[in-house]
Amino acid sequence: MTDLPEFPRPRHPSDSLGRLHRLPDSQGGAGAADPSPVSADTPLASVDKGTLFVNRELSWLAFNRRVLEEAQDANNPLLERVKFLAIASTNLDEFFEIRVAGVMEMVDAEIQAESHDGLKPPEELEQVRADAHAFTTAMHRTWSEQLLPELVKADIRFPSIKELTGAQKAFVDSYFQREVYPILTPLAVDPAHPFPVLLNKSLNIVVLMQDPHKEERRAHRMAVVQVPRTLPRILRLPEQDGHRAYVFTADVVQANLQELFPGLDVVHTSTFRVTRDGNLEVDEMQATDLMSSIEKELIKRRRGEPVRLEIDSDVHPDVLDRFLKAFGLENDDIYFCDGPVNLGRIMELYSLIEKPGMKDAPAKPRRQWRWSSADDMFADLREGDILLHHPYDSFSNVEDFIRLAARDPQVLAIKQTIYRAGSKNVMVEALIEAAQQRKQVTAIVELKARFDEEANIQWARRMEQAGVHVVYGIVGMKTHAKCTLVVRREDDQSLRRYCHIGTGNYNPATARLYTDIGVLTARHELGEEVAETFNMITGYTRVPQMEHLLVSPFTMRKQLLAMIRTEIANHRAGRPAAIKAKLNNLADPTVILALYEASRAGVQIELSVRSVCCLRPGVPGLSENIKVTTIVDRFLEHSRVYYFENGGDPKVYLSSADWMIRNLERRVEVAAPILDPELKKRVVEEVLGMSLKDNVKARRIRPDGQSERIARAVGELPLRSQVALVEMTLRKVDSDKTIAVRRGKKKRQ
Repeated sequence: MTDLPEFPRPRHPSDSLGRLHRLPDSQGGAGAADPSPVSADTPLASVDKGTLFVNRELSWLAFNRRVLEEAQDANNPLLERVKFLAIASTNLDEFFEIRVAGVMEMVDAEIQAESHDGLKPPEELEQVRADAHAFTTAMHRTWSEQLLPELVKADIRFPSIKELTGAQKAFVDSYFQREVYPILTPLAVDPAHPFPVLLNKSLNIVVLMQDPHKEERRAHRMAVVQVPRTLPRILRLPEQDGHRAYVFTADVVQANLQELFPGLDVVHTSTFRVTRDGNLEVDEMQATDLMSSIEKELIKRRRGEPVRLEIDSDVHPDVLDRFLKAFGLENDDIYFCDGPVNLGRIMELYSLIEKPGMKDAPAKPRRQWRWSSADDMFADLREGDILLHHPYDSFSNVEDFIRLAARDPQVLAIKQTIYRAGSKNVMVEALIEAAQQRKQVTAIVELKARFDEEANIQWARRMEQAGVHVVYGIVGMKTHAKCTLVVRREDDQSLRRYCHIGTGNYNPATARLYTDIGVLTARHELGEEVAETFNMITGYTRVPQMEHLLVSPFTMRKQLLAMIRTEIANHRAGRPAAIKAKLNNLADPTVILALYEASRAGVQIELSVRSVCCLRPGVPGLSENIKVTTIVDRFLEHSRVYYFENGGDPKVYLSSADWMIRNLERRVEVAAPILDPELKKRVVEEVLGMSLKDNVKARRIRPDGQSERIARAVGELPLRSQVALVEMTLRKVDSDKTIAVRRGKKKRQ
């Protein structure tokens, strides 16, 4: 392979790739014309950068449109469609808080650094805003024109306050007086009352009033009323003749605002919220106490610079004029809403309503192993590796691994990485218990795990108080690896390492919602290298040359590129060659260029990429041998698997890392090989193969970065990978029960 050109990287936090020319698509968002074919002998360094890469931000918006399409898909149960709309809305919130805020920071600082395709920050911001406006409109139309009518058909109604019956109105009035009015605080806006600092994404109502006794009737007084976050956003009304009805709490507050302003006439109200910059700015090199520094930044985040104003579409012009000045925003930063300003809160409907057929049937995970003691568990691990595919396989076995190790008197030390622990976590509690039993316990807690900082800080404090040695990783990098190491003294007095390596966070809640894989192993070669990785994170040691693990930011990119080059060499020599991968994101330009070189050499490449994909597949002369599909379904596709044919002796890795700049340069990541032949076959067929064969929920990524549903051939049977895996799990459960009865065992179920 020829040397791959490395284009100058954009300044963080943009990391954006690609120029897209605007074309409307099915959701009204930004698209791009198909890139022109590339001559097969043209060096990649001389190919137009816009031909090579799709813009990262617009690729993410294209992913979120796929989420929205699931809300629009009548084949999905109705409340699942409501859920997908809520997810699309909250996804967009985070996109503005982090990605759009980052681009705006670059524009404000007049940074002219070009992204990998030559796109400057002002150009990128213009395109992102246009796409986000179209997407916001599409979300509200989905709610008002598709979901609301379907909810009405299902006898789930959202009447306006004016449409309530007498009994319903009395209920709402009583609720307002009893639960709402006591905690409301009207905030006047005038020369004596400066514009209030509103918390990030808080729901507010702006009120315009007039004094009926003043001769000048055109002058408006302004006030802001925040809808308290302690209140539910949706209120269920008493059933009327067997019919269900709900109202939004914001509507209840709006209908009763006159009580907050006695003596004045309320002439106009609008709901709104402001999204603020959520990026943390912590100088780790200068911070003497990283935890305290991050806690201070979390307070600032709630009052960060405004980046978006969402407001009712019928807002009074006077309000807009004053808001633009107060928030320092431009007209393009205003997003008009026809319906609930915060569509993310309709997720409450999913919890409130239980009606047959309106949700996916519960998926019961398979609890593959049941251990009565630590001795049983460690004995099974010494017999062979255990692969767990979540949520189809229960996460309980991972919890058991930590819990039983914590209580085993022969265990001397436990080390674990913690990225997103969540509010409740059996494993972290087990680490605390182990420390209290005077075991050597080390927890590498990532305090900068975005939007999980507060929960992680609370866990870190609890663990420190219990005697856990808490480490915050390497300065300037996030620790994103998913590893646990247990050191145990065996009966023969020798020390043995047991470990778990996975693709997902040690978070029981997300383990039920995300697809992830992990391996439990007692292999000496893997245990030794996991131990070296922990030493690298907690100390100043450099990563030694490893035979099995790929570790970012030290060796992973180099080894990935080497394996891609090997596939090229094998193909040219007539040996079996292929590359397959399942990823969340593909955005690293060096890896993308390497994949282009492999495609041009004739290597067949199949990729399943959930969200951001900056590679353009199917471009003649560039990537005609690359196919990219993407899946949005009931579970969030989160597992990462790399496959290299390797001349007929495949290398298969599970990993915490996507192929992105941040994962390969600015994070500690681990990719581990699957060494057991049977487990390797299972990963290839079940995890990777099912995703690549999906023809129901999968979409094909086009050269322009947009996607389209995969069209099944005549007679081709439908395969929805997640449903197929759920059904496969049920069959395994029945088979395991039969085996348990036949063998008289209760361990494997």
